[in-house]
Amino acid sequence: MFIKYMIVFFISMIPLIELRGAIPVAAAWGLMPTGNLPQLIATYALCIVGNMLPVPVIYLFARKFLEWGQDKKLIGGICTFFLTKGARAGKKLEAKAGNGMFIALLLFVGIPLPGTGAWSGTLAASLLDMKFKPTILAVMAGVLLAGIIMLLASLGVLGAAGAILG
Repeated sequence: MFIKYMIVFFISMIPLIELRGAIPVAAAWGLMPTGNLPQLIATYALCIVGNMLPVPVIYLFARKFLEWGQDKKLIGGICTFFLTKGARAGKKLEAKAGNGMFIALLLFVGIPLPGTGAWSGTLAASLLDMKFKPTILAVMAGVLLAGIIMLLASLGVLGAAGAILG
């Protein structure tokens, strides 16, 4: 059982998968039983912590590493790809948000769509020179929101609500 929890924890750290993949895996493995609220909350918290652990490192070092590596032979292509993707996401976010960057970043991270999440949101905030504390707080709130959405979807609550309303 411990191994399954560790796998879920590490899945939540993987870029582009994050807790959007970890929570459904945890639910499928029975690690989030609806009849055991403490275990459900503990597994949810494990996914949140795993997803948030890389965020300060990404903010502080990813931009520097990508800028350093963009002209290197072996890693230049991937570094350029991530710089371009992060800058593009950041510019879209900034264009739509204006002064509401905190809320925009929160929603960008929190709405579980492909290409959004803590990794890309933090990189975009770093490329836009957002301050550290607001970035961490917005990403954390977004991760909590995405976690709740994925938890409800994984437990079938959103499907049941759609059936009732539909």
